[in-house]
Amino acid sequence: MFDILMYLFENFIHNETEIRVDQDELTDELIRAGFHHDEIYKALSWLEKLAALQETDINPYLVKGPTSFVTRIYTQEEEMRLDIECRGFLLFLEQINVVDSTTREMVIDRVMEIESKEFCLEDMKWVVLMVLFNVPGKENAYAQMEDLLFEEPEGPLH
Repeated sequence: MFDILMYLFENFIHNETEIRVDQDELTDELIRAGFHHDEIYKALSWLEKLAALQETDINPYLVKGPTSFVTRIYTQEEEMRLDIECRGFLLFLEQINVVDSTTREMVIDRVMEIESKEFCLEDMKWVVLMVLFNVPGKENAYAQMEDLLFEEPEGPLH
């Protein structure tokens, strides 16, 4: 499923032409690319849920004001999916204002829906990029995250 998300993101993110919205055409293209129908369905469902997150109002549940003293407590399932490196990187992204509490929760929500036993920090970085791409007004954060994703780090980022 994650491979399909990456395929879609890499093939349509920088494409100057209009992104196809016809699900049947998109499904046919993905099948021609070698993906299985059930995985395609899961990936398209994942993207629909990402779009739906923008329409939900989670703001009443988030901390108002400065969050420098707030600690995000992860559930056992979240800790199993997001190892210490992933959680540390999310904290780092919050500290440098790439993600806020809303986009952080969107990232965690989308990560938890990915069916992959080998999910790692690099995969999470792509999920962050996909979330930021889909949230209006986060263009600067997206550009900053793109730099973090494609630049070779000189040392630990967090």
